[in-house]
Amino acid sequence: MQELYFRELGEGKPLIILHGLLGTSDNWLTLGKKYAEHFKVYILDQRNHGQSFHDDEFSYPAMAEDLLNFMNNHNIEKAHILGHSMGGKVAMTFATEHPNRVDKLIVADIGPQSYPPHHTLIFKGLFSLDLPNLSSRKEADEKLAEYIPEFGVRQFLLKNLARNNDAFEWKMNLDVIAKEIDKVGLGLNHNAEYKGSTLFVRGGKSDYIKDSDLNLIHSIFKDSKIETIEGVGHWLHAEKPEEFLNLTLDYLQNG
Repeated sequence: MQELYFRELGEGKPLIILHGLLGTSDNWLTLGKKYAEHFKVYILDQRNHGQSFHDDEFSYPAMAEDLLNFMNNHNIEKAHILGHSMGGKVAMTFATEHPNRVDKLIVADIGPQSYPPHHTLIFKGLFSLDLPNLSSRKEADEKLAEYIPEFGVRQFLLKNLARNNDAFEWKMNLDVIAKEIDKVGLGLNHNAEYKGSTLFVRGGKSDYIKDSDLNLIHSIFKDSKIETIEGVGHWLHAEKPEEFLNLTLDYLQNG
């Protein structure tokens, strides 16, 4: 059994944070420090991401099992769990499989439904980088810009680029993630059920949770509410961090 890399902050009731696809625990460090004023915060790198182990198996059941193992290894009987995007899908899967291990559940801008593949250009851009001959991050950014026009998205992706001696390498297991990307779009079983308290937070400009998805959400997550942060897209916690923090803290502390 392999252990996930994690960052630990603060004291109190445990709050576990799960990043999204191609993300790392670093993405949540600033907000993590704010949560750590109230909770003992664990920010995980999920398998094939960040500083965690690489493995050919990449699926929601496997990542939910990683979370269970992490909690067992750290003697965490029950925790608040917050997941964004892919991390939200892991959190939902875990909650339906191990409801007694979850206190409150927060799912950021993803629903339990399936999603069609939509990362094609991102992977084309990442695979276009000739890492052995790459001279700088600036060169990597210029090359990625041919595929990904959004500066913020490129900066997020380039956090995965590490320098090993004189050469660049990916921290993430890019080959396996790209090969198994269809699994990232899979939905929860429609017969799945979770009766614990759940908050879904969606971006007003994002189409990951549409009004037409709400019936499915409520059919699986019996005690759920949906809040919208207006004027933001899928990266709602990065675009309006203070609003996201206040909304989620209020839920965790007051319900």
